[in-house]
Amino acid sequence: MSISKLFMACSLALTALTVSAGAHAATESTTPAKKAVKKEAVKQPAAKRSKQTAKAAKPVEPKAPDEEADEPAVTDTAATDFDCELGNKVTIYQNAGDDSHIALRWKKRLHRLTRVGTSTGAQRFENKLYGLIWIGIPAKSMLLDSKQNRQLANECRNAEQLKPVATNETPANTLQ
Repeated sequence: MSISKLFMACSLALTALTVSAGAHAATESTTPAKKAVKKEAVKQPAAKRSKQTAKAAKPVEPKAPDEEADEPAVTDTAATDFDCELGNKVTIYQNAGDDSHIALRWKKRLHRLTRVGTSTGAQRFENKLYGLIWIGIPAKSMLLDSKQNRQLANECRNAEQLKPVATNETPANTLQ
């Protein structure tokens, strides 16, 4: 074996030993840090438990009613049933003294809708939380979903709107 090959083998061995010693030193230096993290993790659940106990001891304040989310009361209201195309049904509940709100039953759920002014004279009621819009004109009404941009019920008519329109005109050939 030549001296240069022997020298090269020794330097490789020395380099490997240095890298190995450095890795071992790094492992030993992180071990106390790992132990500290483990101790902190053990302490943390106890701290969480004390916070939970403090939350449980705090009195619970009653939640303020949300007019758009909560179901409205429909006792002492006038109900109007609407038959819509595709067999859909809508019921409108209205208080005689409150013309700025209605309760609307759609798909077995009551929603409170608030009147929105229009320039056309149409009756428009909205519930922004659920995205419901009820538009009523003399000939028909419709229910829209503003969140999904689609019609939920169209051609909705109540009993009064379903009646045939009587005309006061007499046929031209009966006059002589």
